Amino acid sequence: MKAEMVAPHETPGDMSPEDFRRYGHQIVDWIAEYLSHPERYPILSQNQPGDVKSALPSSAPERGESFEAMLADLDRVIVPGVTHWNNPAFFAYFPSSGSGPGILGELLTAAFNVNAMLWRTSPSATELEEVTLDWLRQMIGLSNDFEGVIYDTASISTLCAIAAAREAVPDLRVREDGLAGAKLRIYASEHVHSSIDRSAITLGIGQSALRKIPCDSEYRMEPRSLELAIADDRAHGWQPFCVVATTGTTSSASIDPVAAIADICEREGVWLHVDAAYGGFAAVVPEMRWILEGADRADSLVINPHKSLFVPLDLSVLYCKQMDVLRSAFSLVPEYLRSDEGDDVRNFMDYGPQLGRRFRALKLWFVMRYFGIEGLRERISNQLAMAREFAGWIEQSDDFELMAPVSLGLVCFRARPHSIDEQAERSLKENPKVPHWSRDVEYVDNYLDILNEGLLEEVNRRGKVFLSHTKLNEAFTLRLAIGNIRTTREHVKLAWDELNDVLGSRN
Repeated sequence: MKAEMVAPHETPGDMSPEDFRRYGHQIVDWIAEYLSHPERYPILSQNQPGDVKSALPSSAPERGESFEAMLADLDRVIVPGVTHWNNPAFFAYFPSSGSGPGILGELLTAAFNVNAMLWRTSPSATELEEVTLDWLRQMIGLSNDFEGVIYDTASISTLCAIAAAREAVPDLRVREDGLAGAKLRIYASEHVHSSIDRSAITLGIGQSALRKIPCDSEYRMEPRSLELAIADDRAHGWQPFCVVATTGTTSSASIDPVAAIADICEREGVWLHVDAAYGGFAAVVPEMRWILEGADRADSLVINPHKSLFVPLDLSVLYCKQMDVLRSAFSLVPEYLRSDEGDDVRNFMDYGPQLGRRFRALKLWFVMRYFGIEGLRERISNQLAMAREFAGWIEQSDDFELMAPVSLGLVCFRARPHSIDEQAERSLKENPKVPHWSRDVEYVDNYLDILNEGLLEEVNRRGKVFLSHTKLNEAFTLRLAIGNIRTTREHVKLAWDELNDVLGSRN
């Protein structure tokens, strides 16, 4: 028995244009006020696990609530649980700052709400992506042999690059037959980003197929070690197919010798991917073009405008010389997505695993047009200068030391008080909980790890600045990364003062 059709009443519809305008003004005013006084909040959220969940109802409201109530809960519940990446004293990880024009571009992207999978589903989204990526290519000095595509993060950009490298392997029918019996080998430095491991796992190559190459004293991949590794693998039945060189490693911002690595890749017939997700931004400054020396000889390269080009998360760009190979790795067009534009257009859904694609190019376009090349260069140069000045303070200090060369906006360092030997001996006597280290381990080094870990915890707990850490040569190392568009010398000086104040209180 068929259900009786009920005639619809008046369509409920959306928020009225009048309400949207009124609340939209409130939201923009809230954002402007938030960005103008970020120091009112601790940078690192002081919440305990579960605080946000426990402050909210366990089920959605039966009836719609007022926008005033929503904004009140934003302030009461959400903001205290936010770690404020837009704060100019956020120096942890690699900062990502949403600039004003980028935020407004993001607002318009949400308003248009297009799915940029096909050219026809929004010609402006596709063609603006092509135009802005060509602008960016010119800005960082890449040749016009490269074409670009936007993804969300470098992890996906790199995944797609390695998929293209796998697709380029002769006589490997991976699309049809999978990787049965294939012994593919991928190479990267021992300081490579974890996304390379994830890509190997996701693509079915296997984490054990990723061979980590030793680095020199400045944490750069050793070309000779790479060369020997490839020869050794060929002798044992492996098929080398991809090398990942990094321009700006996550731990220390080291710069692999891309040109020397490119020589090896060309001789061996191996795909070269350059991970310039962090370091590539510096090439916008002419005197920093050396950062990408040799990158023109790569097959693919990733750069993240959401790291240091002031574009809000998320926007990562993959440049590739062989877009046809990248397309072959992913293209699969069902009948309902076929269109008659043919080769006259590019359908970006064919160049990655995702079908739905946001109109991300719009916020990049807004940022590039608002600041211009000159404005971006000026801001990047200023950030690099601040990093060098902070490194200079460390070099002049008796209580801190640099742990890696400083060429970009990242400074790696640790506290090493001039009286460290006396402090370590006193600590050993006064604190029975300090473990008894085996004879083959320097007690001072272990004490320094404990000291710096405590220093980091206390500086971050105070909430004025936020730093992160890594390990270099097994030593606990502090990281201060400058990349926020609102960061000034005063914020960097604040971090230095906080470090010295906390360290002084512990001596």
